Amino acid sequence: MGMYKDLEDKRVVITGGASGIGLATAQRFVNEGSRVLIIDWNKEELNKVLSNNPEFKGCIYADVSKPEDVKAVFEEIDSILGGLDILISNAGISFRNPFLKIDYEQWSKVLRVNLDGMFLCAKEAITRMIEQQSGVILLTASTNGIEGHPLYTDYNSSKAGVILLAKSLALEFAPWLRVNAICPGYVLTPMQKAEYTPEMLEEVNSKIPLNRHAEPKEVASLFAFLASSEAAYITGQAIAIDGGETAGPYSPLEE
Repeated sequence: MGMYKDLEDKRVVITGGASGIGLATAQRFVNEGSRVLIIDWNKEELNKVLSNNPEFKGCIYADVSKPEDVKAVFEEIDSILGGLDILISNAGISFRNPFLKIDYEQWSKVLRVNLDGMFLCAKEAITRMIEQQSGVILLTASTNGIEGHPLYTDYNSSKAGVILLAKSLALEFAPWLRVNAICPGYVLTPMQKAEYTPEMLEEVNSKIPLNRHAEPKEVASLFAFLASSEAAYITGQAIAIDGGETAGPYSPLEE
């Protein structure tokens, strides 16, 4: 049994749903009794997810940075789910590079996936939600969109854009649509493990007040709460889930 009765039978679409935060969130919404469909551009991961999670209503390949892919996938969503109630726009990429080593191709790719993808999916979702005059849109941003971090200038810029996209949509479509940005700090996802050595992870953990990375399922819990009627008065917000990382400079106090 799920925690939030009103999420039962809700039609939920999750981009970047084949791994990490997206997959954990998809599994959480299934546990809440929602009808879940995921979108991802990793065909191998999608096939794995489909065989391991037969309760998903669909696992569709698409590149969210391509308008034609997004349009086609939402038409497929119409035929499978008959529309949607909750969009979790989560697909994102990052590369670790000093600013002067970021070429325009990389910059454009990161912005296209992380920000253009959010714009394209939100537009398709709202076009459908406006007819029913109800819906929730949750965008995965990052604490990197709240404060600066070296070596991720393109990623940081995209996530700051995601936060203002959420706030702007929340104002434009209130009161019937709620839109929020979720800002995870360090989360132990496959993407994170690929970029960081165990030593780097340990060093990062020492600077987080709670001394660890988040688990993807902890971020999934926040998505479930914000999509539910328990969060009916929360909209237009950038909500950090970061173990205290953005609270201020941290150094452990001596006993």
